[in-house]
Parts: sequence; C-alpha cells; structure tokens
Amino acid sequence: MSPAGSGGPPHVVIVGGGFGGLCAAMALARSPVRVTLVDRTNHHVFQPLLYQVAIAMLSPGEVAAPIRQILAGQRNAGVLMAEVVAVDTARRQVRLAGGHSPLDYDHLVLATGATPSYFGHPEFERWAPSLKSIGDATAVRARILAAFENAELTDDPAERARLLTFVMVGAGPTGVEMAGAIAELRRFTLPHEFRHFDPRTARVILLDAGERVLATFDPGLSRQVRRRLERMGVEVRLDSRVERVDALGVVAGGERIESRTVVWTAGVLPSPAANWLGAPTDRVGRVKVEPDLTAPGHPEIFVIGDTAAFEQDGHPLPGVAQVAMQMGRFAGKAIAARVRGRTAPARFRYFDYGNMAVIGRNFAAFDSGRARFTGFIAWLLWATIHITYLNLFSDRLLVLAQWAWTYCTRQHGARLIVKPQDAEGPPAAPAG
Repeated sequence: MSPAGSGGPPHVVIVGGGFGGLCAAMALARSPVRVTLVDRTNHHVFQPLLYQVAIAMLSPGEVAAPIRQILAGQRNAGVLMAEVVAVDTARRQVRLAGGHSPLDYDHLVLATGATPSYFGHPEFERWAPSLKSIGDATAVRARILAAFENAELTDDPAERARLLTFVMVGAGPTGVEMAGAIAELRRFTLPHEFRHFDPRTARVILLDAGERVLATFDPGLSRQVRRRLERMGVEVRLDSRVERVDALGVVAGGERIESRTVVWTAGVLPSPAANWLGAPTDRVGRVKVEPDLTAPGHPEIFVIGDTAAFEQDGHPLPGVAQVAMQMGRFAGKAIAARVRGRTAPARFRYFDYGNMAVIGRNFAAFDSGRARFTGFIAWLLWATIHITYLNLFSDRLLVLAQWAWTYCTRQHGARLIVKPQDAEGPPAAPAG
C-alpha cells in the first residue's frame, strides 16, 4: 500500500461502511483521489429495516449488501475488510488489528458508528440482545420463533406464559416498530399454525424510562402512536426504568415481568474514535467536532455520524441515518474541494427531512416539524422512502415483492430458526 504523499493521488481513508462512510466515498467518485473504505464486515446494513429481519418479515440479504458490490463501479475506491484499532495522527496512519500494515492517509473520515448502551449494566446484554447487526437480528429472530415453538412443547402454564411474553426495552422508533410487528405476528400470521395453544394470547410489553413513546417526535404524534399500540394489544409501560434482566425476565419500575424474550432497543454509545484522536468529547463520548465536521486541531480528519457531537440551532443532532448521510456527503465534497485547490465549505448544515416510524399495517407517524401526520399516507411515505434508499436495485425489487406478499397474505416469509443451538435462548421448555 503506497504511502500518502508518495507522488500518487491523495489517499482518503474512510473508516466505517455505514450510511455516513458510504456517502462520503460516493461523494468522492469524480475526484482525483484514491479512496480506501475500511470496515469490520464485508457488508453495509440498512439499519432502519433490521428489525424486519428480527421479526422474520425480511431475509438478511434483503437489508444488507456487499460493500464491494456497492462501490464496484467507482474506479477510485477500494475496500478492505479489517478492524481499525488506532489512529496515529502524528504519522497520519490508521492502524489495523491482526498485525496488518498500517494505512497512510492524506485525509481521514471516521464514520465508525455506535454500539448498544446498557447504561452501566453490561451484564444485561446476555439476556437482552440489541439490534445493531445482521447477527443480532438473526439471533433475535431465533429467540422469538423458538419461543413459540417451545410454547407448543411445554405443558407447564407458568413456563408457557414466560415464553409467550415479549419485552421491548426502549420506546424509540426501533422499539415501537418491533412491538407493533410482534403484535401483528402473533395475531395474524401464527394463529392457525399451532395446536396446543393460541398464539394470540402472547403478550407484547414496551418499556421505557421516559414519559412517552417516540420522545423525539411531536407530543401529539406520540400520543397517537401510543393509542395505536394499545389498540394492537401492546402493553405500554412508561416511567419504568429497567433494574434487572435475567434468564427469566426483567425487573422494571419495581415490578417483575416474567419473560423468556427481552430485546434491548434503548440507547447507543459511540465508537472509541475519540480515544484514538485524544479529542474532546460530549458526556456520552462523541467527538466535539468543528463546524466543518473536522476534529479539533486536525483539519485533515473528519468525524461524522454517531461518532460526532454536533449542535445546530442550540440542539444536538440525533443519531439517525439522514444525519450520517448528509455529513458523509459534506465531508466528501469538502475533501474534493481541497484537493482541487478550491475553498471548502466552512460549516455543515443539516436539513431535517423528518422523523418516521411505522406501527404495523397501514399506520406510520411522520414528523418533519412543518408537517405532522399519522395513518395510511404516512405508511406509504415510509415505505416509499425506505425502498428508495436501499443501495441495490435488486434489493429494492426483493423487498417490494416481499412487502406486497406480506401485505396481501399477512405471512412472514423468513421464519427460519438457523442454528438455534447457537442462540442464547430461550432454552428448550420441558416436554411434560
């Protein structure tokens, strides 16, 4: 790997193949630079639809695409599947795990994303998996489907009740969407497939320590979404901080809830990028970036997405895909301007296209600040936007076809328990 400054085109290293990293790479497609995108996996995950893998509506390959395939037509871009462990800002090098040679860079974009936050209780993770990767989603899918299978096996009423109680911790978009999807799964998809119990008796519980669901949405929309969830049979419990999670359930708000399936949909932590740079951070560890998204004291390093702490109009920007995408495009365009000797934009400005969440069939909430509404039109808008932003045309066709099939039949086409022995739980119920 030729070092930066060796006479070739400037080398841009992008760490992270999520929304921000990909947008930064694609924004440099026509620039006289060499781009290397580094990610721990070989695929980009469309995070907003990951929960649909967990509830068996979509297959993993329909919400993820090989990064190499996405960038195959971009001749100045290469991809490395490797884990970054440090950045040497003095030598302008990115250090990789496994003893691989470091990457020299002229410009660096850190789009390293976030990991789940268990708010000081890492022991919860064993019993309450999160949804950040394809592996997470398939493991959660195995838990949910195995719960119904094991409920068919057991004759113990208490164990069956535990198996048929599904708890979502966190009432943000992912928690709300998961709760609604499981409620529909138990009500419409599974009732005629089991002989020893009625899947419609399953409980779906949504917990949150806050005062309302979808706390970043308009309060009126939050109230409508809560009413919608409750009409679907979801038990919404607010002001309920989780105190304990174990193999048999959770303790929240002083009350014990017996459950074999708990999914963590609350809170994230940024990557250790701030430690690599020795940069100032906000209270959760995100790098406090300059107005042009560069790291303080390092104009050659851009920090974007969930890794960056950026305030606009007195408010921190949320960790959502649209923020990461716009930051990635901005960083790419700024680097392109620099290498051409032009003036780079001095300040990033985020344009809010609105927040969205879907709650079951024919219902979504849309909040753009200027327009707020719920219902079927919001659901159509949600579906259209998500189909449009999938990277590969083949994935758009597959997801559209699967959604159409599910809409018409209410059948989920990916109800496979793959290697259930590798999943943490729920454990097999006693047969008698």
